[in-house]
Amino acid sequence: MKRQDLVVLAALAALAVAPAACAADPLPSWNDGAARQSIVRFVERATKAGSPELVPPDGRIAVFDNDGTLWAEQPMYFQLAFALDRVTALAPQHPEWPTQEPFASLLNGDMKGALAGGERALGQLMMATHAGMTSDEFENVVVDWIATAKHPTTGQLYTEMVYQPMLELLAYLRANGFKTYIVSGGGVEFMRPWTERVYGIPPEQVIGSSIKTTLEVRDGHPVLVRLPEINFVDDGPGKPVGIQMQIGRRPVAAFGNSDGDLQMLQWTAAGSGPRFCLYVHHTDAEREWAYDRASAIGRLDKGLDEANARGWTVVDMKADWKRVFAFDRQ
Repeated sequence: MKRQDLVVLAALAALAVAPAACAADPLPSWNDGAARQSIVRFVERATKAGSPELVPPDGRIAVFDNDGTLWAEQPMYFQLAFALDRVTALAPQHPEWPTQEPFASLLNGDMKGALAGGERALGQLMMATHAGMTSDEFENVVVDWIATAKHPTTGQLYTEMVYQPMLELLAYLRANGFKTYIVSGGGVEFMRPWTERVYGIPPEQVIGSSIKTTLEVRDGHPVLVRLPEINFVDDGPGKPVGIQMQIGRRPVAAFGNSDGDLQMLQWTAAGSGPRFCLYVHHTDAEREWAYDRASAIGRLDKGLDEANARGWTVVDMKADWKRVFAFDRQ
């Protein structure tokens, strides 16, 4: 065979391989079931040139809950674990805590007793550990904690407890012109220091609950000081409100895992044009946890009924995901 013929054959072979490389699976941790297919169909309908359901680039807004949707939330919300660690760290500065609930029970290792006071006790813990410092000081505390704190069951860093299939989904949406936001009941300033590194979502695209903050001048420098008072709760009906206040556009896609996300999905679905709503259903007791209607954390009851009635996508974690976490073996 002549040299020029070999060159031609090599070029043809490269052209044959190129389409396969370009068509690499953007969702490799998803099984090819109904959930994955519904995601791909929606993205194709919403982004394909000439599609009657084409969504303009500035309208491609996708919102994601965080706890239980992008990372795990068992055996307790990770921000609560942060607050509990902060109580231990701050105890030497508070000689009254050993005789004051809920701090006394917590310092004695009785978490059940510490949280027996319900929302009031939880609020006390959050205010004592999240307020009374500048926003910069709080950010530094969060950065230090998230860099070393480990999950009590897996021993992994909390930032390793993120769902690999959801990371792929975020990247897939962004590759198709979607702008991705976090809309979480968690504290906005607890999430913002690390979401860009972990999820690729910058601070300005994170919406969450907040406490009141005021501007003070200390030593000639303006600082933002966090006050022990709730400002906004970004959960349940608060989620659509938070979206409207920060984004000013109704999303075309919404992703959640609990009843606390229901109003966000309902509000998204109520818009005109193509819409996509998805619930992550925790069904995998072996690789993660299995819980829904009766769970005190991440309860999915009314939301599951509505998803089934309205034809929203429900991800069966056990059946639909090849792997849950990046550290899982496939």
